[in-house]
Amino acid sequence: MKILRFNVRHNLLFFRITSNLVPFASHPVCRLNWGEYFEAHFKSIGDFIQNNGIRVSMHPDPFIVINSVDSKVFENSARELAYHAHVLDSMELDTTAKVQIHIGGVYGNKEKSMKRFVQRFERLEEIIKRRLVIENDDRCYTLNDCLQVSEETGIPVLFDVFHHEVNNSGETTRKAFELFTKTWNENDGLPMVDYSLQRENSLKGKHAESINLEHFRSFLEETKPFDSDIMLEIKDKEKSALKAATVASEDTRFLAPTAKFS
Repeated sequence: MKILRFNVRHNLLFFRITSNLVPFASHPVCRLNWGEYFEAHFKSIGDFIQNNGIRVSMHPDPFIVINSVDSKVFENSARELAYHAHVLDSMELDTTAKVQIHIGGVYGNKEKSMKRFVQRFERLEEIIKRRLVIENDDRCYTLNDCLQVSEETGIPVLFDVFHHEVNNSGETTRKAFELFTKTWNENDGLPMVDYSLQRENSLKGKHAESINLEHFRSFLEETKPFDSDIMLEIKDKEKSALKAATVASEDTRFLAPTAKFS
């Protein structure tokens, strides 16, 4: 709640809730009925989110792999995803509050692994399915791969700008926006975007320590015809978010009541 109050004061209205909010929530070691125990707290936070026009999301850790060849990994992943969905449900948030995941591993055969993801998705509880979005990654699955899975499942595609720069099929960022935004419907809310850039003097794929405002301005200009909610994946977090919010305030898209920024 303290973080959300800070964000509202600084017009940062898109926030990713930590997966560690309730430690070990999906693990058998946790015997606490946390949903009931924290019911009033979740309701209060949910009311604050809705009353202040905030949008939230969650992003489980990399060990969540729906398409794993190990069925036990899938079962554990399903329990963890159910925990995430229950957190957002406990806040009484609508389906614009999303849980983002990657498609998973390739396991020597991308086509079979994508098909296995689709089959496993159908086995998930409805409370999970209605909140899931898939994200293109920097190694295995490109935007085109995610679009193919989306076509078969109806899952919206969250576009990661940095991952696309590292791993793509030749599309420009502008073209990518034309494609992925079509996977979102009214119940999903505005399309969601993860933004970062390469860390200087580091291995390829490492996220930047701080935002490059010139690069960010160029990104906003290139995607000007499209409205979206932007999540910064920059290491210094709110420091860069405050700088980016100032730049974004110059763009009329982010002055609209439905537009949020973090």
